[in-house]
Amino acid sequence: MTNSLPLFGHARGKLPFSPQGWPFLIPTALLTIAAFALCWTITGMVLLVLLLFMLNFFRDPERNTPQGLGLFISPADGKVVTAEKTESGVRVDIFMNVFDVHVNRAPMQGTITSMAYTRGRFVNASFPEASEENERNRFEMACAGGSTVGFTQIAGLVARRIISYVRVGDEVTCGQRIGMIRFGSRVNCEMPADYELNVRVGEHVTAGLTVLAQKTDAASAAPAADGSSDAES
Repeated sequence: MTNSLPLFGHARGKLPFSPQGWPFLIPTALLTIAAFALCWTITGMVLLVLLLFMLNFFRDPERNTPQGLGLFISPADGKVVTAEKTESGVRVDIFMNVFDVHVNRAPMQGTITSMAYTRGRFVNASFPEASEENERNRFEMACAGGSTVGFTQIAGLVARRIISYVRVGDEVTCGQRIGMIRFGSRVNCEMPADYELNVRVGEHVTAGLTVLAQKTDAASAAPAADGSSDAES
């Protein structure tokens, strides 16, 4: 496993779907239309179900991200599988199943100072060993307020590609789209020791909405962790 560059892509435009989905969506849509036109009903129904699944997978809704100094906002939709204090700081791991939105977002405002992409295996992303064995892309950010945080996109059992929308040196806003992982995955988050957890294992979190943790000396109070009512899912 060697460090190299991930694939680079672009975030969505006006349509509420990730551009990384078009190579899958367009051919499947055309095949579905052709199957029904030829009266291949069973084949058409199978293709239609597949098309609906992919439309759901590649959806990319707008999110109204909470603003506040020292808030670490979830970079991913999914289930919290780790939420703990460690010797070096705070860690939160999020598992995304195939029904979650898979576009990832910047957890804070700041500058991308490091990206380390590593090729690897495709162990089920819900397993802890996936963090060390799977294909992954680790970001470090120097954030407004002086904190340095990290988060890692990790491919899963079905996911076969990590796409990045940003590069080292880019300045990002909190909640900005920074990339996606195709077909099931995990995102691990690392914060300094002066952050307090705002979530527990088993909770479902939403990228760009849920406050995972807050710096203890932050000037503003964190909004409620469940902000899903303020945006599309």
